[in-house]
Amino acid sequence: MIAPMRIAIVGLGRMGSVAAATANAAGHEVTLRVDPNAEGADAPSFLPEHAERCDQVIEFSTADAVVDNARSYAAAGVPAVVGTTGWNDRLSEVKAIVSAGGSGYLYAANCSIGMHVFMRVVARAASMFDALPAYDAAVYEHHHRRKADSPSGTALAVADAVLGASSRKQRVATERLDRPIDEDELHVASIRGGEEPGTHTVLFDSREDTVELVHRARGREALAVGALRLAEWLQGRTGFFTIEHFLADLLPEA
Repeated sequence: MIAPMRIAIVGLGRMGSVAAATANAAGHEVTLRVDPNAEGADAPSFLPEHAERCDQVIEFSTADAVVDNARSYAAAGVPAVVGTTGWNDRLSEVKAIVSAGGSGYLYAANCSIGMHVFMRVVARAASMFDALPAYDAAVYEHHHRRKADSPSGTALAVADAVLGASSRKQRVATERLDRPIDEDELHVASIRGGEEPGTHTVLFDSREDTVELVHRARGREALAVGALRLAEWLQGRTGFFTIEHFLADLLPEA
């Protein structure tokens, strides 16, 4: 039985709002809402003194805020689950902040538990198709028109799962290709438009047939439920974690 937590939501966009509602519905209490622009926010930024008001942070903010937020969480000693994407180039900086601060920090480019099981399935499939040179691989994703990063952080994580299991695909190409793709490139393509919550597809294609693996989110609730489960798991732990650490506990034999 998980004890109720006092949760700070950092970032009150659509995802943060769903996370807040999900936390309250699960019996936790949202005690702090942080956003520099949103109406109804309790504070424009998370400060160390906010530690007395919360046991845990769930963050869905913007990429340019992640590093400063990480410093604040570390200074406050408050664990944080961060679902913000688009800041992979500063990952080592955040890891150093967390290590020096001694707090718990879990980063997930996609907080959906089902998505990460999907990535394990993708890796297994890529390993099998690696023995069949007739099959080429590609990744594509579709998100709503408001999504700020492209490709999505999740698409890049899916691509990493393919690369890690393939001897033929060694690097990712995300740009517009006005040329034939190289044999060792994995093309990751993006579509932005409409209200699509998020669909990620991995394609294994040959002259004779096609195999597609698809993960389709029905809404933001899967991400919010996943973030909450990760926050519950993070309680009492220190260090930098990813969702893979959580899955190692959940699915030790997988």
